[in-house]
Amino acid sequence: MSDGSRNEPAMDAERFAALAAAYGGDLRRWPQADRAAGAMFAASQTGAAILGHAGKLDALLDSYEVTAPGAALHGGILRIADRHLVQRRRRRVWWLGLGLAGIGLAGAVTGLAMVSIVTPEVPSDHYVLDANATAFGDAAPDGETIEEDL
Repeated sequence: MSDGSRNEPAMDAERFAALAAAYGGDLRRWPQADRAAGAMFAASQTGAAILGHAGKLDALLDSYEVTAPGAALHGGILRIADRHLVQRRRRRVWWLGLGLAGIGLAGAVTGLAMVSIVTPEVPSDHYVLDANATAFGDAAPDGETIEEDL
């Protein structure tokens, strides 16, 4: 880029064309550092042709007008936006309920785990009945009888 010093080379056609394509045919729109070198190159036949082409493009772009949207388009956009907001609110409430249910389930599982860890194991008072057991004691053959200490 040129900063206006005499030690730098003059602007070449490729750089001039790139600046004209980016900023247009009016040198006042160009970056301040490139205006002086651009004005010098614009005096040449190649520079004038490049600026003429960029000026035609600027004129075409300036003449383009966007028409205002009709009432039907405006109303359709508002209806779609309203429907989108309603769906978004419903999803938010649904996810909130699902999250609360998940928190409750996690609390129940945590409580169950804590009760099973903290509660000591109590030996069972129940007598397991097997095939030889009766209401009066063990009815096993005499050789297999185990006496209990009272």
